[in-house]
Amino acid sequence: MDPTISVSKGCFVFKNGATRANKKTPTKRKRSGQEAEATSSLLGKEVTSQPFYAAYTECWSQLQSHIVQLQTESNARTLQQLVEFVTEVREGVGECSRFATTTEILPTAALLTGINQPDHLKQFETLTQRLHEVQAARVCVLQSRDCATLKAAVESMVYNLMEALSAGTADTQLDDEDERDRDRKRLRRSQCTLKQLNSWYANNFGAAGMKRALVVILPDFECFNASVLQDFILILSAQCGRLPFVLVLGVATAMTAVHSTLPYHVSSKIKLRVFQTQPAPTGLNELLDKVLLSPKYAFHLSGKAFKFLTHIFLYYDFSIHGFIQGFKYCLMEHYFAGNAFALCTNYSQALGRIKQLTHDDVETIRRLPSFRPYVEQINDCKRIIAVLTDDDYLKKKLPQLLRDCLLHFMLFRCSLEFFTELVGDLPRCPLGKLRRELYVNCLNKPITQQPEYKECWQMLSFMSKDEFIAKVSKAIASTEQFLSEQIVPLELGEACADVMRKELQSLKTLLNDVELATMELQPQASDSTSQADLKQVASRQQLKEQLLQRSKQDRQQSISEYARALNKILEHIETHLVLAHLRPLQNAPPLHELYVFSDISTVRRNIIGAPRAALHTALNNPHFYMQCKCCELQEQSQLVSTMPDLSVVYKLHLECGRMINLFDWLQAFRSVLRAAEEQDEPETAQEQIDPQVQARFTRAVAELQFLGYIKMSKRKTDHATRLTW
Repeated sequence: MDPTISVSKGCFVFKNGATRANKKTPTKRKRSGQEAEATSSLLGKEVTSQPFYAAYTECWSQLQSHIVQLQTESNARTLQQLVEFVTEVREGVGECSRFATTTEILPTAALLTGINQPDHLKQFETLTQRLHEVQAARVCVLQSRDCATLKAAVESMVYNLMEALSAGTADTQLDDEDERDRDRKRLRRSQCTLKQLNSWYANNFGAAGMKRALVVILPDFECFNASVLQDFILILSAQCGRLPFVLVLGVATAMTAVHSTLPYHVSSKIKLRVFQTQPAPTGLNELLDKVLLSPKYAFHLSGKAFKFLTHIFLYYDFSIHGFIQGFKYCLMEHYFAGNAFALCTNYSQALGRIKQLTHDDVETIRRLPSFRPYVEQINDCKRIIAVLTDDDYLKKKLPQLLRDCLLHFMLFRCSLEFFTELVGDLPRCPLGKLRRELYVNCLNKPITQQPEYKECWQMLSFMSKDEFIAKVSKAIASTEQFLSEQIVPLELGEACADVMRKELQSLKTLLNDVELATMELQPQASDSTSQADLKQVASRQQLKEQLLQRSKQDRQQSISEYARALNKILEHIETHLVLAHLRPLQNAPPLHELYVFSDISTVRRNIIGAPRAALHTALNNPHFYMQCKCCELQEQSQLVSTMPDLSVVYKLHLECGRMINLFDWLQAFRSVLRAAEEQDEPETAQEQIDPQVQARFTRAVAELQFLGYIKMSKRKTDHATRLTW
């Protein structure tokens, strides 16, 4: 008999040199690291070895590093101010620390974070890392869900300060032996008291050169119980003479929430300093302008997809992290459509990947919507047949087509920069004042056909001479700066810059003519021919047409030289910049679908879910999600005994009216379960119900009530009320 097998339960000790469970050994860490590398991707090698996956990984890594760098720079100033605030308290040189040592006033920082709380947890994590890097403080993050009572709040604070951070963020100045001794002294939650915290702080940071502030962060200030929060602050303020506490409040709304939550006897115990983070819409606009709309990336979103993601941000959650994840999903959907979309990269890499295209990949390119107009514009029948049937011939044509697409999007971005400066600050902003709004308007439909565009052009023509010259000069200077900083360093940047510089130079010439033009009216031409023409009319309709034509000519002859020069430069901007480069996607070059994601229906279906439809599908047809043979249905209305009990009860309740008799419902449920069983004798209605079947039915009805489909009736105790139709 095996020595570890016993009739009764027991513990068996094996002397195999095993270490404590709470102490990680290097071998375990090494093994876990290897396992993490082995399971880093849920996809198989047949997917990760494809060119489209390599292109997706490269594109997303570049975008992610750029986003992280931008967010770090955006929050650097606020985080640095918070670190300096904590450092002053630690060193005892600030105003807050002088108050704290004399009158037990708690140094407090209120960080106005905005309403997107999931994003701001990342900011507090960054603050914690910064404080640990400069060895200024020990940090404890307390969330409202862990502080339902005052006892729980104090225990969580003491435990996190003493234990939670000791394993991963031990101070470098402590010896290894001291760290081992401290790890052995594990605390239970019941032992986490302020007395224990005082002794721990005196033992570890009592020396003169090892002072550390104790930072307590409340990221969701509005979610805390007011009475618990008030007592907690009073306790911290009472301990300020012995422990250097610093309280950081994450305020999602405004400072009025702090004033309304904390009465005078509590607010008089804190020294409050307010810090402001970057608003979420400002952060989104910065992210869009500098990263997602940057010309250095070949991937672009269509106007509808771009508008959809921004609307989710503005009208749902204000979460920049959610917007980035939605953009990442669009990126995955674009590249995972096939190896043909691996060409969505810079020009040199695209040329190398053209040779790797298979016949199926080339057929994917031929099925693109913009490929048909490209074929129809070819006049030679032999070339048409070669493009449609010969893969090698099409591969020879792809480099030029890809180059045209990349140049088009670069020119589009440069023209968008000029157009934003031109119309972004007009009164009432008809086309929008942000670059992302103009981007959507230009891609969705021809912008010159929109009434807002005509309103903008009318406002520009009504501007004074000095204002118009200053606006156009600013737009030209901004575009030139964008060319030198963003376009020229790119692979095809010189070709794009040459085209734009010619347009800008011609604009400068026309702007010079506007500057030199005078406001005097030009002399009118002789109207003898018009008088003669008026005498030769044969009907009223001809007379009306000639009068309209003459009034138009008189109006043109009566305008000033400045008005003529102004109309000329506006017409040049419309013709050579707006119509030539700010074209909608339907007028974009062939194969632009390789660079633009426009499948808005897929994104809407997967990002914004429909829970009621998903629940109905899962309950009505479990095979749709479970993919098991026992639940496979021939018809949607079919009832099978092998289905889950909840599905059977749900489908039976769909056949009932507003009030459902529970006994009849139970009988129908039992008949479905016993339909597959072979019975020698026919079942009678008076047969006693099996307790197991009744228990299964009761549980299914309770689950259905929990999902909100029914509720128990108070008027009829043996009936349930149906809530959905």
